[in-house]
Amino acid sequence: MLKLNRLLVAAFAALTISGGVFAQDGEGSAFRQVTANAISVFSDFVFSEITLLGAQMPWIVVWMGAPMFLLTVYFAFINLRSFKQASKIVRGHYHDDTAPGEVTQFQALSTALSGTVGLGNIAGVAVAISIGGPGATFWMIIIGFCAMSLKFAECTLAVKYRDVRPDGTVAGGPMYYLERGLKARGWGKIGKTLAWTYAILAFPSILQVAQVNQSFEAISFVTGYGSEASGWAYGVILAVLTAIVIIGGIRSIAGVTAKLVPLMAGVYVAGALVIILGHINEVPAAFVTIFEGAFNPDGVLGGIAGVIIIGMKRAVYSTEAGLGSASMAHAAAKTNEPVSEGMVALMEPFIDTVLVSTMTALVIVITGNYVVGQEVQGISMTSAAFGSVISWFPIVLALAAFLFGFSTIISWGYYSSKVWEFIWGGSERSMNLFKITYCVLLVPGAVWSAQEVYDLMDSMFFLMAIPNIIGIYLMAPELKRDLQDYLARIRSGEIKET
Repeated sequence: MLKLNRLLVAAFAALTISGGVFAQDGEGSAFRQVTANAISVFSDFVFSEITLLGAQMPWIVVWMGAPMFLLTVYFAFINLRSFKQASKIVRGHYHDDTAPGEVTQFQALSTALSGTVGLGNIAGVAVAISIGGPGATFWMIIIGFCAMSLKFAECTLAVKYRDVRPDGTVAGGPMYYLERGLKARGWGKIGKTLAWTYAILAFPSILQVAQVNQSFEAISFVTGYGSEASGWAYGVILAVLTAIVIIGGIRSIAGVTAKLVPLMAGVYVAGALVIILGHINEVPAAFVTIFEGAFNPDGVLGGIAGVIIIGMKRAVYSTEAGLGSASMAHAAAKTNEPVSEGMVALMEPFIDTVLVSTMTALVIVITGNYVVGQEVQGISMTSAAFGSVISWFPIVLALAAFLFGFSTIISWGYYSSKVWEFIWGGSERSMNLFKITYCVLLVPGAVWSAQEVYDLMDSMFFLMAIPNIIGIYLMAPELKRDLQDYLARIRSGEIKET
């Protein structure tokens, strides 16, 4: 442990020095210019367009959206009819302390929620509105609702095909359920190919820069410190704090997120409700503005198709459905019933996108703090919207943004560690190298613009979904049988509440 701490300090010291060299006035450092150009090329490739029903649309958006709607119908609207059962599970009505796993089902949900509830709902909604207008929020909500079914599928599979080690630790996620699940169906080679393809495409997600970027933007909005040099310094500070937590593993992460997520969400939702309830007469008009913008967008490139694409991009980042990332946290839950954890997991998109994102959109639309088609804005737009009604709230939001970003970073530290472990092995030396790499790569996040950061993250995330969704399609009949069996045992009383 002492050796690892020394390596971390040395790495951060080197980056602090290099950050001073990179930080320049004017156009920005050479580092920023080169990487920004590379991000633009990468994004253009991933979001290249095809013609569908007479409209130009990125092929990857079609790929991501299709399973959300198809699985919602295939599972007979599981996203609607399982809420009561899911709430019982989360409250511990079916808890089995002897079940394999590392954390409770509530802690697994908290860890996964910390990776979704947060800057995707605060900054992501603002980004969507600044590009596509208020109507983009409508499509975020619709897609988030359907994303619940996809999240149910991947998290059920993650528990069913997880690897429980002799020491009680757990490894799970798409790498495992793609390989093991398809092998069980006689498609071993296909499963192994998809598992390794996923791991390779998911590996770049070790670069968790969006959280650093948007939490820094919130703080700089309040303090006025927004230079590239201060961005480097902020990245180093956040990386050091992250290192302190992720060294402890999933139990440490779950312990932190189980406390942070309810606190952060409570503060943010309370502030949003104060504004919404204080302008309750304007809420119907705000919903009309959102609805009209969804079907009659004004000045948005690509018209309705363009607004849907923007909503899809932000909803995928907000819910993470289809990426398979949250399934790695849910795989660690203490349960003998994979379907029960799938039901817990489908609550995530409802909380983070259907509820929290809607509140954010209402605050921005009610206060009128948005301009469509100019420079892409992130959390500064949300902060301005809150500040126009509650003058001191931008300070609270800056703190909340820091905590939201921090909790998401440490959750993704766990996700990325499982991908790293699958590719490079789980030896102590390998995992120590991962922790150093992960923390160091956080540092440049505050240097790029919001547009560059979201282009990079969108491109990486959408590619991860390709092998994951193929595997879910292939295992969908198995999932449906498992769901029907679980519900039958609940109804018969075979599965009893504790």
